[in-house]
Amino acid sequence: MPTLNDVHSALNATDVREIIPAASAGDVVAAVRRARDAGFPICPFGGRHAMGGQQFCPGAIALDTRGLDKVTAFDQDRGLLTIGAGAAWASVVAATRRGEASGRLAWAIRQKQTGADDMTLGGSVSCNAHGRGLLMGPMVEDVDSLTLVTAAGEVVGCSRERNSELFTLAVGGYGMFGVIVDVTLRLTPRVLLRRVVDVLDLEDAANAVRRRIADGCLYGDFQYAIAPDDDEFMRRGVFSCYRPVAGVDSSGVMPSEDLPREAWLELLRLAHTDKRRAFAHYSEHYLRSHGNVYWSDDVQMSTYIPAYAEYLARSGVTSGESLMITELYVPTTSIGEFFGRARALLRATGVENIYGTIRLIRRDTTSVLAWARDDWACVIFNLRTHHSAQGLARSTAAARGLIDAAADLGGSFYLTYHRWATREQVERCHPRIHEFLEAKRQWDPTGVFQSTWWRHMAALFEQP
Repeated sequence: MPTLNDVHSALNATDVREIIPAASAGDVVAAVRRARDAGFPICPFGGRHAMGGQQFCPGAIALDTRGLDKVTAFDQDRGLLTIGAGAAWASVVAATRRGEASGRLAWAIRQKQTGADDMTLGGSVSCNAHGRGLLMGPMVEDVDSLTLVTAAGEVVGCSRERNSELFTLAVGGYGMFGVIVDVTLRLTPRVLLRRVVDVLDLEDAANAVRRRIADGCLYGDFQYAIAPDDDEFMRRGVFSCYRPVAGVDSSGVMPSEDLPREAWLELLRLAHTDKRRAFAHYSEHYLRSHGNVYWSDDVQMSTYIPAYAEYLARSGVTSGESLMITELYVPTTSIGEFFGRARALLRATGVENIYGTIRLIRRDTTSVLAWARDDWACVIFNLRTHHSAQGLARSTAAARGLIDAAADLGGSFYLTYHRWATREQVERCHPRIHEFLEAKRQWDPTGVFQSTWWRHMAALFEQP
């Protein structure tokens, strides 16, 4: 049996029955019907970045969707792009720029997940990802419609008006209601943005956000200090925003990756060995870039080091470890209280946070299993996790403590970065989980679509 694993945490090694590539809706239909008729589960995967086990399933047929990457329609008057769900984000961005040379309105994506570009569009829609938009909800806002192959092996078009129930289950459904074949994205005009940078205390951040929004900034985030022995630990950070600018010569526009790969690797090294210097270097870079101008789609692309493995190899580390992401949601008025609890928790457990950021999210009113149940601050932790029993137990305890801290303040957590949350925490933070489980039984009664994550959830809630 071939073995698949995710490229970020490397904690999901899974023996699958076989891997089938798909390059058309017909390929997907054939694979789904074959799995259904043989009684095998099937699980679609793309970029393999997900860490929660939602793209693999032991003993299943693994459907490689990356061949589903063609543009099938582009309405340049309305800004609607239909492209295969297996397209990576660089291909999606390239497709939005078609027609620019002819003088037509230049379009761009509204948002994509941060931190990596080599994820597929279908994967981002399946997990209902979000970016750095200051006034944006999750990606479901950007999806006009999609095409899905159901457990019955039927090709179904879904939108808010057509097959709407299936649409609300599939977006944020983690692949459990069908294979997404293509997506029609709502685009936005491509504009130039000027970077505005402040280094400020956390207690000033809320006022700074309001000021930047009032100034017209579209995107932004706050990277907080990570040295636990420093008074600035989770109290001070770099706040970078992006404001539309007119009358700028595009020849002076910066590329998306304005910090070279080697510089990112050096920052990663310092984040492990000298966290104060890491924050100082990061702050200095962003302050130097204050006033730089970027295209609105370029600025959303990321230098990604899947390469955590590359960093480990360069550092001579031979024992297994990775960075496990935990994302918490709290009311913006409670961010100071949350960080007070988080500081105490990480200092007490000794779990290292290698990188952390704060973003904003607007409420999702569409998806059944909406993780953005309110307008919240999103707080991301990258926990250094050793792959030993002791290391996993420490990170699990830290993650659960962070979930409780957010939930006690009326917040929540992102459901699929890991499988460490307890049943009580899932029910508390995702009150529609039972509705989601029941819908799964109705739309896929024989369990054609399964994953490690789904089996975990079914066992957690004792589903048949």
